[in-house]
Amino acid sequence: MKKRLLILLAAGLIFIGIPAYFCADIYFYANHTADLSNPKKVIISISPGQSFNKIVDDLSRKKLVTSPKKFKLIARVNKSDRKIIAGEYEFSMGISPMEILKQLTDGSVRLHRLSFPEGFNIHQIAENVEAAGFCDQKSFISAACDEEFVRQMEISATTFEGFLFPDTYYFSKDVSPQQIISAMVARFHSAWLPKWETRSKEMGFSVNEIITLASIIEKETGVATERPIISSVFHNRLRRKMRLATDPTVIYGIKNFNGNITKKDLNTYTPYNTYMISGLPPGPIANPGSESIKAALYPAKTNYVYFVAKRDKTHYFSSTLAEHNRAVRKYQLRRR
Repeated sequence: MKKRLLILLAAGLIFIGIPAYFCADIYFYANHTADLSNPKKVIISISPGQSFNKIVDDLSRKKLVTSPKKFKLIARVNKSDRKIIAGEYEFSMGISPMEILKQLTDGSVRLHRLSFPEGFNIHQIAENVEAAGFCDQKSFISAACDEEFVRQMEISATTFEGFLFPDTYYFSKDVSPQQIISAMVARFHSAWLPKWETRSKEMGFSVNEIITLASIIEKETGVATERPIISSVFHNRLRRKMRLATDPTVIYGIKNFNGNITKKDLNTYTPYNTYMISGLPPGPIANPGSESIKAALYPAKTNYVYFVAKRDKTHYFSSTLAEHNRAVRKYQLRRR
């Protein structure tokens, strides 16, 4: 009798012990992390519709998963295998299986840095986007000139020129042109302060006109401290009904500009040639930063209506044509 009881007890312990051991083993595997001080990073790309088995094979081949069977079991018990989000992921060596699954189901994709300096126009931004390995230039420009999209983003213009705020952004590699543009315009909206809205109305300018003027200031400024002074020149010219006569606007209107502005260019009509048109051009010629927008709204108080570039990126400012002509002879004609 005792022998029989011992046999039953042993069988019971085995019956209970094996599943308990199995569960403990799976739990330890799922949460075990190796030495995370290993600086090596592993990149895994998951395509839309990619099978879970293929994903596990890739993880195993990169040595992120040491036991594919256990990994699949954990994923299926948690139903994580049905929630994986496509994208590019970066993992540290030694990361636990549970952390891998968490990142894959959270969509914690790898982000890439994308920077745009002040004064870039849409075409230059498109070049940067393509060079960084995102979408191609043509797709970006098409999205940036989509009038319906512009209206959806609450911009009172026909393109996004001027409203793609210069900054550093982080995107996943599968980001669309619309998503990049949306992020840049959202940054513009957050940068455009309520007091700026009030100020522009007090000055009698629309937001589009202020951004247009700011874009010209951005392109003309070589030294940051001169922005408000350059702004004052353009405001003074607008008040006196003088043409702005600024080269960057002419350049913007020239298709396939070769880098050398000529007298013929200055005398060729385009909607942006401020040597030939009165007032502001029809829209921004670049994407200005906050400081140029601020300068457009708060110009310095001067009587200047002319300026000429010196040799050190600064400008000589003049109130009369005679003084300006002397400065041109001194700083431009001698140099030529």
